[in-house]
Amino acid sequence: QISIRGGFLPPHCPVTVWARMHSDEGDLWEAFAHYNTNAMSSDASVGGSYVGCEPMGLFWGMQPAPGGREGLRLRKRNVETPFVVRISLLEGHVSPGEGQTTELAAVTAERWYLTPGVKRTEIHLYRLKEPQIRPGPFPAMLDMWGMGGGLPEYRASLFASRGYASLSLAYIGHKDLPGRPNCLTVGDSYFKAAFQLLQDHPQVVSDRVGIIGLCFGCYLTLRIAVQTGIEETLRAAGKSHLFTRLSYPGAGHLIEPPYAPNVRESMWTYKPKKLFTMWGGHPAPHAAAQEDVWKKILDFMETNLRC
Repeated sequence: QISIRGGFLPPHCPVTVWARMHSDEGDLWEAFAHYNTNAMSSDASVGGSYVGCEPMGLFWGMQPAPGGREGLRLRKRNVETPFVVRISLLEGHVSPGEGQTTELAAVTAERWYLTPGVKRTEIHLYRLKEPQIRPGPFPAMLDMWGMGGGLPEYRASLFASRGYASLSLAYIGHKDLPGRPNCLTVGDSYFKAAFQLLQDHPQVVSDRVGIIGLCFGCYLTLRIAVQTGIEETLRAAGKSHLFTRLSYPGAGHLIEPPYAPNVRESMWTYKPKKLFTMWGGHPAPHAAAQEDVWKKILDFMETNLRC
């Protein structure tokens, strides 16, 4: 988290805090909140993109600016550059972009996903593409996303920044894969080869490799790592404590690293049609779920993978 404070304001002064940034695709995202005092970490927003005491609300509360493209999802395409967020303090309770506003102060913040010193490489082997290996040996994570395709690296970058050799695996919609761009053309052997690639890597501790998935990547994770009926088997063996199921009412389908905006719907291009997928969720409970589950993921990794 970061702390945002405004100074030299009279008590209970009405102000608006406005955050905006451009995605890697060039789309403008923004969020704003109305306050009557000067400390976002201890005071409550009374209106805007969120209400209540939410120190990181300006980040998870972001939405595409009015007039922008429809069906957007905020994803970091280039992890070697930051998101650059401009945060402005405006006079009064206003809606940015609507009429005249007076800017009292402004600051720029950078959000990085890759810490300095992490080595990023790409290895093409059996049509696998492997970034985020740095000197080790280290415990490792195999990271698989959903059917949106491509090669999202920002979660793997966060793992790598915490000392895990991380492989973000492309399996659909990537130029290095065979077949049609929007079709799954690789089978079980491809995913097993990816896991084996990590295990055999000289900078990886071979018996400290974890797997994580999102959306269809969850199915792939379970398919690779879990035997059918694992929950019943563990219960029968008196080991049910090794299996944890988490439920977050109000959260949507796309649980990402913390402070990412909730995307209730996004657009898929399936030529010649454009389709909208509803992911559900509400911003505040979704943000709380992302923050909580991220801590649990990191705790699980530290307990089970760290040597």
